[in-house]
Amino acid sequence: MPLALWALTLSAFAIGTTEFVIVGLIPTIAASLQVSVPSAGLLVSLYALGVAIGAPVLTALTGRVPRKRLLLGLMALFTLGNLVAWIAPNYASLMAARVLTGLAHGVFFSIGSTIATGLVPKEKAASAIALMFSGLTVALVTGVPLGTFIGQHFGWQATFLAVALLGVIAIAGSALLVPKDIAGSKPSNLTTQLAVLKKPRLLLVYAMTTLGYGGSFIAFTYLAPILQEVAGFAASSVSLVMLVYGVSVAAGNIWGGKLADRHGPVRALQIVFALLALVLLVLSFTAPSKPLVLLTVLAWGAVAFGNVPGLQVYVVQRAERDAPQAVDVASSLNIAAFNVGIALGAWGGGLIVAHLGLMATPWIGGLIVGGALLLTTLAGWLDRRDGVPAKATGGALAAH
Repeated sequence: MPLALWALTLSAFAIGTTEFVIVGLIPTIAASLQVSVPSAGLLVSLYALGVAIGAPVLTALTGRVPRKRLLLGLMALFTLGNLVAWIAPNYASLMAARVLTGLAHGVFFSIGSTIATGLVPKEKAASAIALMFSGLTVALVTGVPLGTFIGQHFGWQATFLAVALLGVIAIAGSALLVPKDIAGSKPSNLTTQLAVLKKPRLLLVYAMTTLGYGGSFIAFTYLAPILQEVAGFAASSVSLVMLVYGVSVAAGNIWGGKLADRHGPVRALQIVFALLALVLLVLSFTAPSKPLVLLTVLAWGAVAFGNVPGLQVYVVQRAERDAPQAVDVASSLNIAAFNVGIALGAWGGGLIVAHLGLMATPWIGGLIVGGALLLTTLAGWLDRRDGVPAKATGGALAAH
């Protein structure tokens, strides 16, 4: 694999770290800025909202910008956002910094696959995309626990400074290694994207994605306060629990992909959503016990992201039937749907914490994931009615 691909992977690692590290730092940030825990949780929502807006809208607006120039500009914006977070004197400026970095995230992953495949021969395209997106998985396993550790011991601002330094290294690597003449895909305008949103079966997949992810993030956003206030973990131990979660996510993502290959995406999603809803309900009972909550978090990680391969495969399959001229657009809109789910989940979780308390987040999150399970079952029934094979495969599976 060319060195330029490793520069993209480092960028993905930095972006993944800054997206999820906030979860482990919410109690620390709330205490430092003298805001409530639900208010600190909105920092997750605002970032995800930036991604959801940035992915489709800014990708369309920047479609004619040369890929390398756009890549460097995005990583500069990402680095600037983290520097603003580092020096943020108050809650409002930290919110602005999160939106800024979220906008960069959305476009980066929209163009990243195209750049990655342009760096290698056609037969290695899937491996190139997988390598770039492995930066996100590695971020969950190492970047988030390390960032949480830094924030707990040196102040949350230090975490954003560390991520900004990663951004600088990624910019330097991309500037030196990514070719100037890297090919870009055909620009998709907003009209094409809006046309995709008129397809009922694709809207059903986006709803499955939003509920399945959103339900999990109702509780995940407030995992650190649950660990500290309910389970009795010291703040310094949260990073270790996040490490356990990250390792489990990495394994669960692979398991979810194999499950979708074996049973087809709909059946795989039914299994994953059922297990995820069950784990969230179990968390309501195991949270007060340190050993049991650790086991529950381990199980949670295994299924929390196990739905990603199935959802991405399924949206491509449906797009090839319902909007064959806009498969890439349909796929990128599913990435937006993931982040709408994160934004709504974190925001809704804040309301739940404010009105019902921390321990209402797991069981309510489980019920929302149960809604995703019902929608998935409906999608499967519609497929059977239309004579669509359960294990139908698409020709352009996305590796998001």
